[in-house]
Amino acid sequence: MWRALLLALAPLLLAQASPKLVPDISSRAVEIQYSFTGAELLLFGAILYPGGRVPRRPADVAVVLKGPVQPITVREKQKIAGIWMNADSHRFRSAPGFYAVASSRPIDELVNERTAAIYELGLQNLQLSPGGGAQPDKERRFETGLLDLRRREGLYVEDPDGVEISEDVLYRARIFIPSQVPVGTFTAETFLIDRGKVIAAATREITVDKSGFERFVAESADRYSLLYGLAAVLLPLLLGWAAAELFRRRGA
Repeated sequence: MWRALLLALAPLLLAQASPKLVPDISSRAVEIQYSFTGAELLLFGAILYPGGRVPRRPADVAVVLKGPVQPITVREKQKIAGIWMNADSHRFRSAPGFYAVASSRPIDELVNERTAAIYELGLQNLQLSPGGGAQPDKERRFETGLLDLRRREGLYVEDPDGVEISEDVLYRARIFIPSQVPVGTFTAETFLIDRGKVIAAATREITVDKSGFERFVAESADRYSLLYGLAAVLLPLLLGWAAAELFRRRGA
């Protein structure tokens, strides 16, 4: 009977024996206006150890801010007859528009390659979902090109010392969102890692959206695409005509 009781209580005891994460974010919404030059998010929280006792070897923390996922076509340029031209292209069915990972130590010191791939920890472990039909060497070449391009744009970031842990229980990480970040829903994932294993995880969502005049323009382009296209063509023509007329009158 006692053995049956222990077996029944084992899952509960194990759950209580596992540390937990209590994460939070400095802002759940980021508004993009005409003067938007970027924003810094603070991802912070606490590690709750069973009984409040910190082990001799405290766990590490990695945070990932990612989203939104979207299709993208990467084009490769080559110099042909002295002119740079699009020589080849490759389409990815899905790739995060933004990806940043920060950790208390380098990822390769925290987990093995298999675990890093499962949780998409690190730029080299992103699941980019290529469109298919291409040779493996071509897919790898374009994956490398996409990662390099978005690194230079500040849209893909990896900081191996970006998580600060205070007193072994409080953690925080600062991640900068650049001005060219896509709008949509972002996910902030926090992973607690001990001896090469992810022992706890937590997820929070962040909304990045346009506001003010930028929101009006985006909604108009989506709802009234034909009128928006006509306006985009006619407005420069009207401004050009007005400028020419102004200079003509001044010259007269």
